[in-house]
Amino acid sequence: MSWKVKDLSLARIGRDQIEWAERHMPVIMKIRERFSKDKPLKGVKVAAVLHVTKETGALVRTLAAGGAEVWLAGSNPLSTQDEVAAALAEEGIHVFAWRGETPEEYWWCIDRIIEVSPDILIDDGADLHVRIHKQWPAKAKAVIGRYGGDNYRGYKAKG
Repeated sequence: MSWKVKDLSLARIGRDQIEWAERHMPVIMKIRERFSKDKPLKGVKVAAVLHVTKETGALVRTLAAGGAEVWLAGSNPLSTQDEVAAALAEEGIHVFAWRGETPEEYWWCIDRIIEVSPDILIDDGADLHVRIHKQWPAKAKAVIGRYGGDNYRGYKAKG
């Protein structure tokens, strides 16, 4: 399964919300413009545990525009916007989040994104980092997780 959300039929509402956020996030949109051309994250798996909100949707779309394969779980089951999760899932983001997850479901979602052996971790609260180090130390060692100065996987910073 490449995603699990509460209700995929909420996607249209979620797209509208993400697009609203994008109109109010000029810096992320400028980054997306550059990422769309350069594809600095091509072939990179990004695992993120973040609040699944319209603003996160804008970030995730930007990472995907840069070539990343994005895997997303919610960092707080009470802040997840189900419509945003649905929109991202419909767009091909591997999202595992819904409002009101039980503690067992929360950890199940995090485990789904760890299983893909991510290259980069983005984590609000450190649950992803702790889990990967305790449960999958070999996967943790394979994480790149850093920019690396002026050069990241052959991408030379411009300007």
